[in-house]
Amino acid sequence: MREHQLAAQVVNEVKKAVVGKDETVIKTLMVVLARGHVLLEDIPGVGKTTMAIAFSKVLGLSYNRVQFTPDVMPSDLTGFSLYNKAAGQMEYQPGALLCNLFLADELNRATSRTQSALLEAMEEGRVTVDGVSRPVPDPFLVIATQNPAGASGTQLLPDSQLDRFALRLTMGYPAPADEMELLQRKMRGDLMGSVIQVSDREQLTYIRSLVDRVFVDDIILDYILRLVRATRGHPQLAQGASPRAAISVANLCRSSAFLRGRDYVIPEDIKFVWVDAIAHRLVLPPGAAGGAKRATDIASEVLETTRAPRIR
Repeated sequence: MREHQLAAQVVNEVKKAVVGKDETVIKTLMVVLARGHVLLEDIPGVGKTTMAIAFSKVLGLSYNRVQFTPDVMPSDLTGFSLYNKAAGQMEYQPGALLCNLFLADELNRATSRTQSALLEAMEEGRVTVDGVSRPVPDPFLVIATQNPAGASGTQLLPDSQLDRFALRLTMGYPAPADEMELLQRKMRGDLMGSVIQVSDREQLTYIRSLVDRVFVDDIILDYILRLVRATRGHPQLAQGASPRAAISVANLCRSSAFLRGRDYVIPEDIKFVWVDAIAHRLVLPPGAAGGAKRATDIASEVLETTRAPRIR
């Protein structure tokens, strides 16, 4: 099918710039097709920004980037009104969020007010300036990066913001062979120079419509809900996954099935996305040890102990 071949081309082009992180690239594309947003949590310098730029180039999307610091203002994102003396009226000046792919670099260095401005765009697809709401372009995708908790100058993202990210991914250091290949490619020239555009906004919109048609049986939906409810009753959690999380998992599973050439979801699609889709939404009790790793372990435990349905 031509659309599946196009999706494979997207992955292959991004992989020219992002070496040895195939699963991360595939899962990011899944989020794009599911109309979600991605949180990349990792140390600096492992390719998070490079991957975001590569996706914008390959998909033909308009792209803006903001390096978040405490002095970044909400108006830097949403835009502001400026008086035009010649016209005798206030005119809107678009902010950084008015693009298709927005890279929020080191989001956990921003103030709460600035994060709230981003939250409206992520959840409602609009920005509000001087009481007037304006839609963000369609498609709209946020790829946010954050340094690990405890890094200098960082603060924890609020639970409400974390719940808006479909997946939290970690790239990590490359394997020795991959790092050698990365260096060799860099010595031969700019990594991004070999990446070409293979799609555009119209094609992406069409592929998303095909993903929306992927069939999800009630048996699969029941499996997702049983997993979600298991987190809510877990004795080591203060808060489990939300209904939004269940919807997000279902949408991601449609993307997973589509990329594998199926028009229906199977339990393996859920297992592929579950931990990355759920762990960052789980809230540990105050003072609990382990942090993100413990939440990941609990998400894995829930997946292992919840019976998957048999598909005939």
